[in-house]
Amino acid sequence: MKGKINIKKISIILTTFYLIVGTLFYFIGGEQLRIGKSNSSLSYQIVDSPVGEILNNTKIEQDFSVNADIINGISLKVATYARINKGNLFVNLIDKQSGSSLFNQVVDVSNLKDNSDFFLNIKDRINGVKGKELALIITSDISDSNNSVTLYTAKDTNNFPLYINGKLNQNNLSFSVECGEKLWFGEYYWFIFVAGLLLLITYIINLMLKQKNEKQSLSLNIITAFVKYKFLLRQLVERDFKTKYKRSVLGILWSFFNPLLTMLVQYIVFSTVFKSDIPNFPVYLLSGVVVFNFFSEACGMGLMSIIGNASLITKVYVPKYIYPISRVFSSVINLLLSLIPLLFVMLITGTKITFSILLMPFGLICTLLFCIGMAFILSSAMVFFRDTQFLWNVVSLLWMYATPLFYPETIIPDKFSFILKINPMYHFIRFIRITILQGVSPEPIAYLYCIVFSLATLLIGALVFKKTQDKFVLNL
Repeated sequence: MKGKINIKKISIILTTFYLIVGTLFYFIGGEQLRIGKSNSSLSYQIVDSPVGEILNNTKIEQDFSVNADIINGISLKVATYARINKGNLFVNLIDKQSGSSLFNQVVDVSNLKDNSDFFLNIKDRINGVKGKELALIITSDISDSNNSVTLYTAKDTNNFPLYINGKLNQNNLSFSVECGEKLWFGEYYWFIFVAGLLLLITYIINLMLKQKNEKQSLSLNIITAFVKYKFLLRQLVERDFKTKYKRSVLGILWSFFNPLLTMLVQYIVFSTVFKSDIPNFPVYLLSGVVVFNFFSEACGMGLMSIIGNASLITKVYVPKYIYPISRVFSSVINLLLSLIPLLFVMLITGTKITFSILLMPFGLICTLLFCIGMAFILSSAMVFFRDTQFLWNVVSLLWMYATPLFYPETIIPDKFSFILKINPMYHFIRFIRITILQGVSPEPIAYLYCIVFSLATLLIGALVFKKTQDKFVLNL
């Protein structure tokens, strides 16, 4: 069979796919791959007292410095004296050493809300500010005190001086500075891209040499098995999918209605009873429900894959891993159908669709690989320990509540935050939600989490399955 495998054709397809996807990924990923959040951000939110009316003879200077390369945003705590005012504030950020202006904005005070945080409109990131002495200069053109606004101060903890009309104030302005850092991944992306291409070409050449010399190779064995048993795999997937909706009146339509009805019930409960304030809650909820339902269904079906095919396993020789894989892939059909209602809800709620949605398949593929690994583990355990199905029902229920499907992750106390970090489904769902709801690429570390959890689980599952599969027949 090895001679029938066209490695050259497969190699051309893989190399072309790598070049196209790798190039598109850089541009779709955008600045999220090149710039990340910094731990050096400043925040002074503990309000102490206002600075007083800001009129045309008032000059406020807040000095500060940041230990980061980039400033992404600046916000100020403002008060309007509970009225609508007229006039402008002039905000200027300068480099004190060179005297150059890094950013300036004219703020219409009639748009300000009382006792709120006002975010300056920094469209382009302010670069090269690390360690520099910076000053935020605020003046006004308002002459009538009945139209004036004020800024709040906060207790000084970093000894950054605040001057009001040249006089030193004992506090800081109540302001926040969101900083960013250049990420090495984005900075060296093309070097990584070329290195990956060279590794791929080297691996392909190695496969060709092994095929030519008729040597054993895990990759060649996997490709051979796929070619040899692809018809059987397709038949098993079709059988499992059709069996699920056998004698059902609505049949395949349940793939549409099930996630929608689940979302509708949970939306009513958490948006009215518990008053969820999550932005775009319908899409937030449905995206989590769709992905977790796939995980739950794939693992549940994979768990019974060996036991359910006992008659075939004891009579016909077929690689046993085909059975859990076929169960997971039959669930993939439901997943793809469930994405249609998700798209429908996105359109209804006016969710902005950007090119970042093209990154969503990465999260789905990682979830798929994770489910295959889990199916290997669960199906193996089920053969030797039939109570596995009942234990899994409890574990999957706990897993659902440990994953932020219908609640924001911010409500989890810090002492329990580790639960999210070790929860693979949290990372997969978070990845997918960022591409949909925020319209940007997740940060590079998010890709790493997804890859590690999916591949590690797949590897562990494959090892467990391989070690135990020879004993299946004795326990069926």
